Amino acid sequence: MIYQTQAQKSAENQLGTWYMYNGSHKLSEKYALKTMAHFRYFELVSEFQQEIYRLGINYRFTKKIDLTLGASYSTGDLAYDMPSPHLYEWRLYEDLNIKSNWGKFNARHRFRLEHRFIHKNIVTDETRNWFRYDLTVNYPLSKKWSVYAFNELFLNIDTSKRFAQNWSGAGLLHQLNEQVKLKMGYFQIKLPNRVLKRIQLGIILNTDFSQKTI
Repeated sequence: MIYQTQAQKSAENQLGTWYMYNGSHKLSEKYALKTMAHFRYFELVSEFQQEIYRLGINYRFTKKIDLTLGASYSTGDLAYDMPSPHLYEWRLYEDLNIKSNWGKFNARHRFRLEHRFIHKNIVTDETRNWFRYDLTVNYPLSKKWSVYAFNELFLNIDTSKRFAQNWSGAGLLHQLNEQVKLKMGYFQIKLPNRVLKRIQLGIILNTDFSQKTI
């Protein structure tokens, strides 16, 4: 009975939720500002897991190739349904994004180097480096609706155990207006020893400050 109760309370048996904001703000023909804020929970609206904020500068080489350099800050709870010390973390990252078209399918390849500076228990510091590859594919259903699917692989650079995580999922995108999209989806996080299930609920904001007004 004790084992069954513990199993029912494990993070693997919960359907968590990510509430997400992602923004792209065009500054000129070549430069854009990338912004992000995520609030992540082990359950629907309770059992805090992580909040993360990201800011980056994007440079567009061509219509299909661009580069982002940025930083992020996050705090996280190390355990589900029990007291635990919080984790505080700074990250630096470099993204190379490549877009391609496969008929009506729109694909984006993102190659990311991520440098993590982690503070545990306020007194324990760690540095880790990840390589991440994300493939996201969109398919339009109409002018307002599209479906997406993605898979992202995380690899450790610093250790011999290369595999860190794998994210895979799918969902719907709704174009609310010229600047705003709504995102709804489901995905799984595969770790070396467990699998976590998550719902994605997000808003995507695209603005253009490059247009000059007279």
